[in-house]
Amino acid sequence: MTDLPSPTGTLPWRAGVGLKPQHYAPLLEQPSDSVRPFWVEIHPQNYFRDGGASRQWLSRVADVFPVSFHSTGLSLGSADGPDLDQLERLARLMADIPAASVSDHLSWSRTSGEYFPDLLPIPYTRESLERMCASVDLVQQRLGRRMLVENPSRMLAFRGDSMDEVDFLTRLCAATGCGILLDINNVIVSAINVGIDAQAYLDAVDPALVGEIHLAGHNREEHDSGPLAIDDHGSAISKDCWDHYERFIARAGPIPTLIERDNNIPDLDELLAEAMRADNILTACQKDVGIAA
Repeated sequence: MTDLPSPTGTLPWRAGVGLKPQHYAPLLEQPSDSVRPFWVEIHPQNYFRDGGASRQWLSRVADVFPVSFHSTGLSLGSADGPDLDQLERLARLMADIPAASVSDHLSWSRTSGEYFPDLLPIPYTRESLERMCASVDLVQQRLGRRMLVENPSRMLAFRGDSMDEVDFLTRLCAATGCGILLDINNVIVSAINVGIDAQAYLDAVDPALVGEIHLAGHNREEHDSGPLAIDDHGSAISKDCWDHYERFIARAGPIPTLIERDNNIPDLDELLAEAMRADNILTACQKDVGIAA
């Protein structure tokens, strides 16, 4: 494991929002003394095209706000390794736009040249861990920095898993030096669908490994076989998610936190109100531990 820069070297310990095209102008036109996010996050695949209006907007936003790159296309868990074309495109974008953080998922979406429009789960076995470590090492070496890996929202679990998800992520971090992007909503979704204990999961996570937190919503369906949670990124953040977040921050201390909404995008003011709710939790925690906000 080579010594690499931190994944969140310039990401503030405050709340951010996902950057959406309908919010480009409103975000930049807000007075500096108004309610604003402290950072923004993008899906870099939306900006891989050289030039064009979206890249121009991103450059302008990056002049004002720290930007976190949350990739969805590297397919770290694929048996044949990460998508090298996606990796090269990501590296080129990062050479042009400063990235305060870079992350992807504990999942796969590509095999034998075929792509799937989803982030699919991987088995939690020693063999799978070795493949993930090799993929993360390759990505980190190409980008020249450490990355964060996000816990998935699972619809199912594999028979024959030899470790639980937190153990898998902890071992991945120890072997590669990467960190965790902790999506609390994903923990809740997995708890409903595969029967894990959400609070026990969060209590088992080492806060020192967490470089960023995501807060999002999910949809819940009731079936004869039991409830099904769908990670739709279009629902409001649930009370359970806020409660788990407050408890985790009280134990962990302040961690950069994103309000993640990819569907049913609300007006910027509504999104910022959720961000400020998270930020109030973060700043209260900072005062408790004597950190300057």
